[in-house]
Amino acid sequence: MSLSVTAATSADAPELAALAALTFPLACPPEVTAADSAEFIAAHLSEDAFAQYLADDSKRVLVARRGGNLIGYALLVFSPPSDPEVAEALRHLPGPAAELSKCYVHPAAHGTGAAAALMQAAVDAVVLSGCRTLWLGVNDLNLRAQSFYRKSGFVEAGRRSFTVGGQVFRDFILSLPLSPHGK
Repeated sequence: MSLSVTAATSADAPELAALAALTFPLACPPEVTAADSAEFIAAHLSEDAFAQYLADDSKRVLVARRGGNLIGYALLVFSPPSDPEVAEALRHLPGPAAELSKCYVHPAAHGTGAAAALMQAAVDAVVLSGCRTLWLGVNDLNLRAQSFYRKSGFVEAGRRSFTVGGQVFRDFILSLPLSPHGK
């Protein structure tokens, strides 16, 4: 079965929410409770949240499908960071910058190349937008994701605080400088 990565549509919102509910807890540090994870998902990864992302011109959602089944997604944000720690970390990097806010693949699709295809599509979309840097935040305990991002060319640019439930975590800010022709 072939893999495709395309722009999401409003019809994808229910599937995106279901995949996000499955994958977000897998990326959380062990201290995040099931209740805190569920609260975050309800606030940021629900069907309504995805419908809002899809309707927002400053955001773009990409979906990866294999055999018609949604197996991954990425959320790109094309607006300046509001977090002062992120802004400071990106200050010396080429601008404008876009954020890879979410990038998840179904656990059954790990190791299949789906994440790499999704990442390449995200990089291509960011380059086409005219942005010169792609950045993301990743939990310092999420070694699998860190390894993938570093393999994709990202380097550490700083740290930021990220709150889930009542807990504040210190994430790595990773960045990928881009040329007009790709990474």
